Amino acid sequence: MAKLRSVCVYCGTRTGNEPAFEALAEEAGRRVAQAGFRLVFGGGTAGLAGIAARAAADAGGTVLGVIPEFLIPVEGAFEGIELRKVATLGARKSMMIAESDGFLALPGGTGTLEEVFDLLTRRNLGLENKPVAFVDNQFWGPFSTLLDHVVRYEFTDPALVDGLSFEPDIQSALAALRIGEPG
Repeated sequence: MAKLRSVCVYCGTRTGNEPAFEALAEEAGRRVAQAGFRLVFGGGTAGLAGIAARAAADAGGTVLGVIPEFLIPVEGAFEGIELRKVATLGARKSMMIAESDGFLALPGGTGTLEEVFDLLTRRNLGLENKPVAFVDNQFWGPFSTLLDHVVRYEFTDPALVDGLSFEPDIQSALAALRIGEPG
């Protein structure tokens, strides 16, 4: 497994209805930056994604945003970071995966789910084998159950879920990704 240098954070472009989600996003961004890792995200200023990126930047971290040009009027474009503009959502997902060595999945909506499923499909096909940690068991618990269901009915290999970690908090998730001192 490659040494971690960049951590992609998948999360909502909305904040959701639980104040704890905003605190989780802020902590994720701050801790990734404090550990010396680059944070990779979807490039916009909206929602939990914007909160995580802002926290990483405010903590002195390096941040890479990847955003399709057509989403800039909707999500805004984060300024003061490395921002790569792409044409499609597919190009965004591919670049975020290529630029990341590990993944944190925080609460989010259909876009977050699409990103997660794209990554899991690539893992299932043997195209990727990077660590993935889902943060907030209350939110991701039903998703974990769904994946177990798909495995139980033999629609995917059990090895897919063996490489995933479902964690209650950021500290546990970062430990699952083996984030310690960079270098």
